[in-house]
Order: sequence, then C-alpha cells, then structure tokens
Amino acid sequence: MTTDSALRFGAQTDEVTSLLRIVNLVRTGEATTRPEIGKVTGLGRGVVSQRVDQAIQIGFLGDGEFGASSGGRAPRTLRFRAEQGRIVVCALGAAHMRVGVTALDGDILEHTHRSWDIAQGPEKTIDAVMPLIDELLKRDPTVPVWGVVVGLPGPVDFATGQPVAPPIMPGWNGYDVRTPFEERFNAPVWVDNDSNLLALGERARRRDSHADLIYCKIGSGVGAGLLSKGRIHRGANGAAGDIGHVRVSDSDALCRCGKIGCLEAVAGGWALVRDAEQAIKEGAPSSLAARAGKDVLTLEDITLAAQAGDSLAITLIQKSARVAGETISALVNMFNPGVIVIGGAIASAGEVFLAEVRQRVYELSLPLATRDLTITLSVNDEREPLRGGAELAREQLFDVTFPRWFAAGRPSPERTAVPA
Repeated sequence: MTTDSALRFGAQTDEVTSLLRIVNLVRTGEATTRPEIGKVTGLGRGVVSQRVDQAIQIGFLGDGEFGASSGGRAPRTLRFRAEQGRIVVCALGAAHMRVGVTALDGDILEHTHRSWDIAQGPEKTIDAVMPLIDELLKRDPTVPVWGVVVGLPGPVDFATGQPVAPPIMPGWNGYDVRTPFEERFNAPVWVDNDSNLLALGERARRRDSHADLIYCKIGSGVGAGLLSKGRIHRGANGAAGDIGHVRVSDSDALCRCGKIGCLEAVAGGWALVRDAEQAIKEGAPSSLAARAGKDVLTLEDITLAAQAGDSLAITLIQKSARVAGETISALVNMFNPGVIVIGGAIASAGEVFLAEVRQRVYELSLPLATRDLTITLSVNDEREPLRGGAELAREQLFDVTFPRWFAAGRPSPERTAVPA
C-alpha cells in the first residue's frame, strides 16, 4: 500500500501511478466500476480495491449507483467528485469580458458578462473582472477554487502567463497576469490566447480527445487555435496560430500592429468596418448607410446586413472570406487538419462567408490534405470560451500537474518567478 510519505511528496512509484490512473479513468468515464478498472489496468482485484479506497479517502472519488449485472451481484459504480472544487474562467475580448464558474467536470454552473475595452490596460481590466468573479462565487462560497483560466485576445507566453506584444492591448506587454488571481483565489492560474480556448472548447464539445483541428476566430482581429492529436500547439513562444499578421499579397493596408498588408488589416472585423464606412462615404448604396449615420458600425451590423441580402455587406464578407481562405489553405497544406472551425463574429454571416472559404481552401490546398477535411461554422454559443477554459484547467490539473498535488487533496499555486 502507498505510504503516507509517498503520497505526501507525490513520489512516482507504481502504486502512486496506478492510483492517479484510476482517478482519471473514473473522471473521464473510461472505467466506472472496480471490475472495469481491473480490466483496463490489469491490476488485481485486491489492488484495485486498495487504490479505490485511497482515492475515496483523499476525496477524489465517491460511490455511485449500482451498475448493470453480468450474472452475479451488480457492481457499484464510482463517480468523480466534481462538486468538490470550482474552476473560474475569464474570457477577455477586445470589447467585452465574460466570466464563468464550472465544476471540476467542466459543467458551467454560472456565467455573466459585461462590455469592456481591453485597451484600458491590465490593472483596470483585472479590477473590473474581480467583482464579476466574486459575485458568481458567493452563490456557493464554501466550495474552493481549484484553478483559474484567463483568455486574452493576443499572443501569450504560456509558460510565464505574460502577453507578448499584443497589438490591440496597450500596456499589457509582459504584464504578470497570473499573480493577482493566484493571490486572490489561492489557486493555480493559466493564461492563454482566446483562440486556443475556443479550440479546446470544440474538443470538449465534440468529445474528440485526439482531434486534429484548427479553430479560426475572425472577430475584430484574426487568430487560430491549433489542435494536434488533441493537444494545443503553441509553438516555442506562444505565437503559433497568430495568422492575423500573415502578409496578404498585393495589400498595402496598414495594420494595427504597425506593419503593412496583414491578414487582419484586410479580413478582420475592424477592417471591414473601415471599408464599409469608406464605401458609404463614397456613395455606395447600402442599408448600412442609415446605421452609419446614427452610430458607429460594427462587424455584427455588417454580418446581419449580408444575411439580409445587402450587396455591399455581401461584397465585404466575401472579400474577407477569400483572403482568409488563402491563409487557411496554407495551414491546411502544412498542418493537415481533419476539421476547420470558423468562429468569431464573422460566423454570423453563415454560408455567405463559409462557402467562399471552402472554395478557396479546396482550390489552393493539396488534394491529399483536403480528402477528409470538414470545414464548418462554430456553434453560436457565447459560453464556448468558458467551456474551453475549463477544458484547459482540467487538462493542466489532472493530466499535467496531478502527481505534484494529489496527496494534498487540492491544488495550490506554483509560485514561480516571472521574468521582469
């Protein structure tokens, strides 16, 4: 039997490894009875019983209902105690913040949102998001927070949790996002790009733990989350998937990052608004003219107008789709995904956008790379980044860091120095 010392220090003995595996088998639903655990792991009945009793004692597992009988006494199922902790997810966008609280199985329990300009800077943003979290957590204040995930609309060095030169986030470069949340909730914190959270949300929704998938988010900006065999590919410094700043041939549009001809400066939401306003100023007939005369146009205005048949809006959406499709086709040739998901505000344009992307991808990509490729729109669910954030936290808690903290019964922050 595993000693208290081994449990306390998370020693990687066979006994500890088997205990961790059993908890995760039950957590994922791969095996939920003692006989099933024995079949999957090859462990004897007595060893399985010991490990299960330990997991119950520590607090990870509990007895469930009786399962189906295979001829003898019906076995009692085991359940992962997802109610023992909470995961907090803060999905920060260019113009909004969305906050959710989930159980340890990823089930979203509460969520809320508010408008917010990310350009107000990190201190004001974090000060604004904390009360939203507190309001959700006070509805069940006795349950501790086990992890916090913060999604940002820009490149992030995942190892340090620091934004790296985000074009639309002045004052955020190199900012220590983790520490304020660690100190507030006494829990580990992970910071990632919002497109990665959306890709993980797709993985969770599809229940495909080995997906080869690209999530392309086209909202105010443009980005992509890359899943390879179910794992996020972030690259050496967290810049993987930052397709918004790929150069578009023959474009001289000035991007918000200061460079010329970026995809975002041609196909991003702010670029479409810019082009719509310019076309209306030059006299182009459009239902958007009335809106532009009263208020600031948005990408949502353009997508709704395109769905209603407005010729200017359709032209702009199709232009965005063509250049986005060209960039995506390069990813298809290089990455060979099985699924491409188009999300963000542009997804509201539906087939007007999707059909053009499909045409360009199939036209420009290799036949082998597109043979089994599915290109689809994301589900129109505002909770998707919350679901993805919970998926990231669960992956980090139970697949990556579990051996380091399981003996304590709950995780605590890993206080590591963040480079200045």
